Amino acid sequence: MPDVFADLVGQDEAVDTLRRAAAAASAVLRAAAVPSTTDAAGDGFDALAEESDGGQPTAAVDAGAGMTHAWIFTGPPGSGRSVAARAFAAALQCAYGTGCGECPGCHTTMTGTHADVRMVVPEGLSIGVNEMRALVLRAASTPSGGRWQVVVIEDADRLTEAAGNALLKAIEEPPPRTVFLLCAPSTHPDDISVTIRSRCRVVPLGQPAPEAVAEVLVRRDGVAPDVARWAAAAAQGHVGRARRLARDPEARKRREAVLAVPRRLTGVGAAFDAASALIEAAEAEAEASVAEADAAERAALETALGAGGTGRGAAGAMRGAAGQLKDLEKRQRSRATRAQRDALDRALVDLAGFYRDALTMALRAPVAPVHTDTAALAGAGAQKWDAEGALRRLEAVLECRAAIEANVKPRIAVEAMMLSLWKG
Repeated sequence: MPDVFADLVGQDEAVDTLRRAAAAASAVLRAAAVPSTTDAAGDGFDALAEESDGGQPTAAVDAGAGMTHAWIFTGPPGSGRSVAARAFAAALQCAYGTGCGECPGCHTTMTGTHADVRMVVPEGLSIGVNEMRALVLRAASTPSGGRWQVVVIEDADRLTEAAGNALLKAIEEPPPRTVFLLCAPSTHPDDISVTIRSRCRVVPLGQPAPEAVAEVLVRRDGVAPDVARWAAAAAQGHVGRARRLARDPEARKRREAVLAVPRRLTGVGAAFDAASALIEAAEAEAEASVAEADAAERAALETALGAGGTGRGAAGAMRGAAGQLKDLEKRQRSRATRAQRDALDRALVDLAGFYRDALTMALRAPVAPVHTDTAALAGAGAQKWDAEGALRRLEAVLECRAAIEANVKPRIAVEAMMLSLWKG
């Protein structure tokens, strides 16, 4: 198994920050085990470089290493926020304190089986207060492995106000061995509350360069170099999206269908047809992505409730389980809605890339196109629309993304966007 930070693409400064913090956290544990090594405050952060359990010298640790109990990882989609948080969690559980990737702590964290690391991945549109209260309660327990309780909250921008307040109380009065790792697009109040932000250390991540993404695809996934370079450019620095494009023929077909939209906009009727096609494609993709998980969850719940049983009371037990099945269906509908919006957003990002190419060509900017396979079509659009027209169309796509994020019904937002693209 490679170093836990190996898949954090193009984020050298962040990796250095996290390594030093993990080393500081390891020093705190050693200081707690050997009281004589602590400073006057007893926190152990001023310990000098020491020999690790494996006999190798660790990096020097001081108060500037900045280990704290709450962190926020920010960055654009695909920058690796959740990858960074999981890797840091592994480094905190590492026997050697820096994320070696080989010890049991690193291995179990990276595979999602560590008893003291909890990953919160919202399946629906939001993270509710009941879920957060239960999580905070569990996080207050003593680490079973003797190191840290780590809570990783992906998409912390989906916390409801009540859930955010529950989390804030835990961050304000943290248990002694608990670390909270939050992932959000930014520290703007729309993404994370000001009070939570003020009590966390922020690790900003940037959009990785296409060359770095392509290198990871070749090294980690065995993708051919030319395909990796194309996928990295088309994904605009989004590592997960690049991997899907490089390995999934269906993802490439969906992308081709989206990039064909500008040619289809020949009138009002065509604009509404294109909107319907885009929405239906997103719905089909979302349904396919959640169908297997939905079926498995329902079967498991029905079995737990006694489905198929023949003993006395089995039928009555199933009748009494209607409420639990209804709750499951509600959660699954919320997850399907989230999957649909994610699929639609990926399509809109591809479409924005096309109009970005047309804009740069109209301006004769010396930059490479995002979509090399539709560069000729973008060039024709640049000649027809000029720079101002291409910019208006690009803004229409970005406004559609913002409207959907603000809970405008996707069909209404997409139809309005298609009309704007047609009219220019």
